[in-house]
Amino acid sequence: MNSIENKDGASLKAELVADFQASQARLNGKSNLPVHQLRGEAMKNFEKLGFPSIRHEEWKYSNVSNLVKQTFDFHTKTDFNQSDLDKIALPNLTGNVLYFINGVYSAELSQIVSPDNKLKVLPFAEALAQQPELIEGHFAKYANYETDAFTALNTALSHDGVVVQVADNKIVEEPIILRFITDARTANAGSQPRNLVVVGKNSQVKIAEAYRTVGEEAAFVNTVTEIVVAESAMVDYYKVQNESDKSYHIGTTQVYQKSNSYFYAATVTINGGFVRNNLNIVLDGEHVESHMYGLYVPNGKQHVDNHTLVDHQKPNCQSNELYKGVLMDKSTGVFNGKIFVRQDAQKTNAYQNCRNVVTSDDAIMNTKPQLEIWADDVKCSHGTTTGKLDDEAIFYMQSRGIPKKEAIRLQLLAFAQDVVTQIKIDSIREYIEEQILHKLEVA
Repeated sequence: MNSIENKDGASLKAELVADFQASQARLNGKSNLPVHQLRGEAMKNFEKLGFPSIRHEEWKYSNVSNLVKQTFDFHTKTDFNQSDLDKIALPNLTGNVLYFINGVYSAELSQIVSPDNKLKVLPFAEALAQQPELIEGHFAKYANYETDAFTALNTALSHDGVVVQVADNKIVEEPIILRFITDARTANAGSQPRNLVVVGKNSQVKIAEAYRTVGEEAAFVNTVTEIVVAESAMVDYYKVQNESDKSYHIGTTQVYQKSNSYFYAATVTINGGFVRNNLNIVLDGEHVESHMYGLYVPNGKQHVDNHTLVDHQKPNCQSNELYKGVLMDKSTGVFNGKIFVRQDAQKTNAYQNCRNVVTSDDAIMNTKPQLEIWADDVKCSHGTTTGKLDDEAIFYMQSRGIPKKEAIRLQLLAFAQDVVTQIKIDSIREYIEEQILHKLEVA
């Protein structure tokens, strides 16, 4: 795929529309199913919206022009196998581990260890065939494909990914770990995984998404995960990105919480050329608790954009948000955090904080906290800070015999610990600590 892209992304857009039309032609009379009708609506929205530009308020600091000037093969042939996986394996990784190569589920590389009466995990296409009612009841009911172009694109073209269903009144002891590997060794590779997680009443589960790139060509991952947290359920969710400098990652995680539920999210970006993470949570019940933590450590010319939205719709709920960034070299960061408190959401407690350290005069951080309140009996706050490390603290450490470079590294590691220590899957936390340590050492 070597077509020449014009400035507004028309060639890539045309390629994606043609891909959709080809997939519709293969439906063999099933195009009238509700899911496929919905996909058709989503493609119409994408055609109308097009790719966003910096003229769009939500994208003013994140320019996708370099992305849309390229072409990607969304059906890349790959011979990625166990020996390739061994080279990027996470030590001591146990649990329900599912692998997706260029967005396609690999049963050969995956393992599911939790009993079927607690946990059902199916590739998206299989779930659509076996449990159409579940898919039709939840698919695209939460993530906004009407005004978000990338969500519309994913909704129209997603055929791979995973559906996770946790039964009522179950504790799933083993974590569910989804590893998405983009094989860009032979071509510009694209994928659009779609994940749906439905957690039953009074149940508990830990879920992680991990993204990795292999190869020297460009990569484009456009992913959407919808998570439904039923009454009194508890979900820990982690997203870890360690992709290449030539990768583009657009990801949306849409969470819907019912009464008395608990949701914890940690989003950690270790590496990636262009990263956009959207994390949106709707608190649609009383006594809901939500936590959102983020950590990003871009260097070189990497760009990391975190957009969050917490929508308090019912009374007596609490949300807490802490994002931290360490920006090096000529990297750029964006944080746009929104909190909505609806008129019925009295007795809301909502807190948001974004703190950043820049280690270079060429690094840039753009922050935009937003708080909109229509209720009068609430406790809400938001704030953001961006600065450099404490010179006095570094001098003090040097006076105790610690070299300056090591003192700076230790300060940055300590700064990141508020987020890293919260991760309760040991193998993933240890991997993140090791990768961040390495990145700070070579910075």
